Amino acid sequence: MKILFYGTKNYDEQFFEKLLPNYPGIEMKFIEANIHEETASLAEGYEAICAFVNADLGTPVIEELNRRGVKLILMRCAGYNNVDLNTAHKYGIKVLRVPGYSPEAVAEHAMALVLTANRHTHKAYIKCRENNFALNGLMGVNLYQKTAGIIGTGKIGQAMAKICLGFGMKVIAYDLYPDKSLDFLEYVPLDELLSTSDLISLHCPLTEETRHLINEASIAKMKDGVILVNTSRGGLIKTEDLINGIRDHKFFAVGLDVYEEETDFVYEDMSERILQSSTIQRLLSFPNVTMTSHQGFFTEEALTNIAETTLENAWAFLNGKELKNEILS
Repeated sequence: MKILFYGTKNYDEQFFEKLLPNYPGIEMKFIEANIHEETASLAEGYEAICAFVNADLGTPVIEELNRRGVKLILMRCAGYNNVDLNTAHKYGIKVLRVPGYSPEAVAEHAMALVLTANRHTHKAYIKCRENNFALNGLMGVNLYQKTAGIIGTGKIGQAMAKICLGFGMKVIAYDLYPDKSLDFLEYVPLDELLSTSDLISLHCPLTEETRHLINEASIAKMKDGVILVNTSRGGLIKTEDLINGIRDHKFFAVGLDVYEEETDFVYEDMSERILQSSTIQRLLSFPNVTMTSHQGFFTEEALTNIAETTLENAWAFLNGKELKNEILS
């Protein structure tokens, strides 16, 4: 089976090629171009394609892949909100994903954003490089004995909850489908979480129910001086409402690894270009906002797990085995 990997970087090739000898019969080709309407035709002659979280796998792309004979879409990530599953299923194209590659990697990055945004570590580093050792503008708050609100208690949310417990925080949580077996957190209604949490960390998937979960109304219910962190999906937050909340001094600090506009330029070096939208620059202009480029997953352990699970998915399809990680709906 030949697999065309879209939107790859050198680190993708490194981790996949290291494991490929364990999967005879599979051939891989890596291209830097991401998949969209103009590049879907490159899949001619490939039985499978592999894409990442920033890929365009909408209706026109799926239809083009079907015309090119593609039978399998391998998502080397957990999220699949960018895939038109109905069209894929219509043409009998299987869609498989990596449901859990390293929840601890993302949770640890979420806490890193909390600490950086709270204690202004990014600003302190720049000041020290310029021989400025004054503490002006670097005041933070203790996390100890504060309340952490975890929205979404899947594997990543659970890992974040345990980290917060390690900091001596009280942990409350909200989930559309609560796991009552979790004895290290307390489930509460969403409004209660919003109104009582000193730290709110988002760890839920992007669905119709959760899109713009953080908006003008929900921000108004939050405590003044709350810390907000998002390492899940940019669409969970309505950016304009977040910006207004920051301007109104609602937030003590905000840490973002994902944002609504990231799809077109995430993982790309845009340092010599003028971005057409100013939303990212507006967010970065605030002294209490810290942003990273969707790197929560980016650890050696996570990349190894992603490569291994993706190749296991391809191997199962090739050999007619059970597709444990198939996305059915």
